[in-house]
Amino acid sequence: MKKVVTFGEIMLRLSPPGYKRFVQANSFDVIYGGGEANVAVSLANYGVPTEFVTKVPEHEIGQCAINSLRQLGVGTQHILRGGERLGIYFLEHGASQRPSKVIYDRAHSSISQVQPGEFNWEEIFKDAGWFHFTGITPALGEGPAKVTLEALQAAKAQGVTVSVDLNYRKKLWTPEQANKTMSQFMEYVDLVIANEEDAEKVFGIKAGESNVTAGKLSEEGYREVAKQLMDRFGLKKVAITLRESLSASDNNWSALLYNGQEFYRSRIYTIHIVDRVGGGDSFGGGLINGLLSGKGDQDALEFAVAASCLKHTVFGDYNLMSAAEVELLAKGDASGRVQR
Repeated sequence: MKKVVTFGEIMLRLSPPGYKRFVQANSFDVIYGGGEANVAVSLANYGVPTEFVTKVPEHEIGQCAINSLRQLGVGTQHILRGGERLGIYFLEHGASQRPSKVIYDRAHSSISQVQPGEFNWEEIFKDAGWFHFTGITPALGEGPAKVTLEALQAAKAQGVTVSVDLNYRKKLWTPEQANKTMSQFMEYVDLVIANEEDAEKVFGIKAGESNVTAGKLSEEGYREVAKQLMDRFGLKKVAITLRESLSASDNNWSALLYNGQEFYRSRIYTIHIVDRVGGGDSFGGGLINGLLSGKGDQDALEFAVAASCLKHTVFGDYNLMSAAEVELLAKGDASGRVQR
């Protein structure tokens, strides 16, 4: 199987233990993660050869971030060293009706300062079959946006399939900035992954009769969103994750997949959440794995949703589930019974 390359920022995550609030914390749990890194870890756990590309500072904390990937089988040979610092985010876990909170401290991170020409994309994409990125990376600044375009052009020149998770982050850029930047990337993209808000925030495509805050989703509305994305950008597939937030602790979780001819709808899981960070990334990793391994669209979608469902039960950014564990749930065993 050809390797999957992902490109983006890996960060240091600091969280108060358990469900403590920031003001209660006397210590923080240390975790490493980031959208594209999380996808690479998922794929490595499924046995897919992966390569994560980024830039981290040349000191021990940067090395810790690299080690967190290496120990899980992710390729790191194309990670650059240099720059000022590793980006940090602080996460306070929500519970019941109290939402989770994220505070970013990522200004001047090494990856945010990259410029075109720093990465040898021709070498990176040698023996690659798939390239994945998210809307977070180009939102970090003009340099990362230019490098993302550079990577996309190199990927297409080598016949590599490209996927993007729109992953809109309002703390990084405005809808107008996102639309302008992401629109120029779309000619290189084969598969778009979005959640219930991304398409509206990035491209102004809204699902009718949906109210995310109230936990109300219009499936027909999201089918129309997928069609509009497909028609506007000439994509091969569009996947939309559907989260119904009953509370910070309990969500309904499912997804749609559209291939230009047929819509596929996954089963719906009701999840009691341990850690929702990386839930969308684990969906992306599961979908890429399913499609790469030759599954049909419905089976690939079910694998992706099951993978993401299980990730919500794992502490940290990374999805530490095996392909066999995901398949068990995807095939209908949601009992949670002890495995002996």
